Amino acid sequence: MRGAFVILALAVAASSCSSSSPTGPSKTDPIFVATLLPANEVPPVTNADGSSHGNAQVTLLLQRDATGTITGANASFDVVLTNFPANTPLIGAHIHRGPVGISGPIVVSSGLAAGEVTLVNGSGSFTKSNVSVPAGTVQDLMANPGGFYFNVHTTLNPGGALRGQLNRLQ
Repeated sequence: MRGAFVILALAVAASSCSSSSPTGPSKTDPIFVATLLPANEVPPVTNADGSSHGNAQVTLLLQRDATGTITGANASFDVVLTNFPANTPLIGAHIHRGPVGISGPIVVSSGLAAGEVTLVNGSGSFTKSNVSVPAGTVQDLMANPGGFYFNVHTTLNPGGALRGQLNRLQ
């Protein structure tokens, strides 16, 4: 009898810990990550920025109304970049709507200003916080993160130096 109780308790615990539907809102603030590579740009970057790489993490701090409906979010961006030519100035970093191989419109700008970050030794990082994201964009990102990409722009590659599709970490 005790064994049956343990199995029942484990089953109840497992069902209460199940994740929400992939298209429904989660109670946890979502975190998205992207591996950034020049080969992912459209067209692929092959000039001096072509050996660079990086990682981006985007955390959405969800805003909800009294009913629990998502009304927007504040995004935090943490980006690490390496192997650029020395003294590479960054001119922007954004989330774009678009699947692999397709360039799309900017839907969330990180707020990184042109010239704000220079990769003096070819490597560096930046963090941006409290970037407002509209509710519709939040819902779309949560429902289909792979339909969005993050990229970083340099003066040598103003259309984008490296890019990565977003994946939901949590």
